[in-house]
Amino acid sequence: MRGSNKKGVAGFVLALFGLLIGWVPVLGWILWILGLIFSSLGMSKQPKGLAVAGFVISCIAVIIIIAVSKNLH
Repeated sequence: MRGSNKKGVAGFVLALFGLLIGWVPVLGWILWILGLIFSSLGMSKQPKGLAVAGFVISCIAVIIIIAVSKNLH
């Protein structure tokens, strides 16, 4: 029986919540950055599936945050 990757799952969940609440400026950013951190920590353990998914979602979100913030200024 395979164990669970709690950091990877936490990173995935935070990335998804950040995706849903991304329109709230500070809260969305915090969730995406925490999702990125937890997912990157979770990629060192098995199973890696949700950790990789959370990492990808968070990376895309951070790129979007940077692009939007540069266009606003």
